[in-house]
Amino acid sequence: MKVYVIGATGVLGREAVPQLRALGHEVGLLDRRTTSMFDEQALTAALTGYDAVINLATRIPLSLKGLTAKGWAENDRIRTSGSAAVARAAEAAGVRVVVQEGISFVYADGGDRELDETAPVDAIAQTRSSMVAQENVLRHPGGIFLRIGLLQGGDAAKAPFLVGNGWVSAVHPADAAAAAIAVLDAPPGIYNVGADPVLKKDMPLRRLPQVFARFAGVFGRSQRVVTHKLTEATGWRPRYAATELY
Repeated sequence: MKVYVIGATGVLGREAVPQLRALGHEVGLLDRRTTSMFDEQALTAALTGYDAVINLATRIPLSLKGLTAKGWAENDRIRTSGSAAVARAAEAAGVRVVVQEGISFVYADGGDRELDETAPVDAIAQTRSSMVAQENVLRHPGGIFLRIGLLQGGDAAKAPFLVGNGWVSAVHPADAAAAAIAVLDAPPGIYNVGADPVLKKDMPLRRLPQVFARFAGVFGRSQRVVTHKLTEATGWRPRYAATELY
């Protein structure tokens, strides 16, 4: 399969590209010197002749800028305007499958209940742009949206602590990248991506008491996100357990 990757230099892209090549796929990469993901005309030309596009582009602020809405502005633009341009360009170029990264933090607090792809969502603050990206990619007839858990391990920035009680879904970047490749042959739709969820108290991380959960936004929620749909559709299973990521 000819697969075009956007965001190839990011945490997920650096894992996805070598995996794609090892599986025998022909891989094309977005060259930001000549093509912008926001330029639909140029992107349509670049995507012509490809079977699939995997959009893994993000701009997650890792400094103190992440504490402000302004610090997330470019990431929000990539997930909103960028994902829309990619989906439209892919359809214009005749690309059969479009895979878009997203996050599972959008789920509402589920307590001890397992959260599959039909569970209620409650996107707030910087998670809203992920839901826009979902809407954009699902307009494509071959659109696939990945709700990815907390990236930990590999080149991902390590979470300094967890907040509150309940469950957490985490995943190694290599496993998340493998999921993005596995769904190339899956039916269109939404798929959760994560290692088996674990209780926060069982993770080898410092944990702040439940009283701080209301200040932590989505990260204070209990999210027991399951990936049964992805496994049933593709056979994908993570190589790393959540407790092995630190």
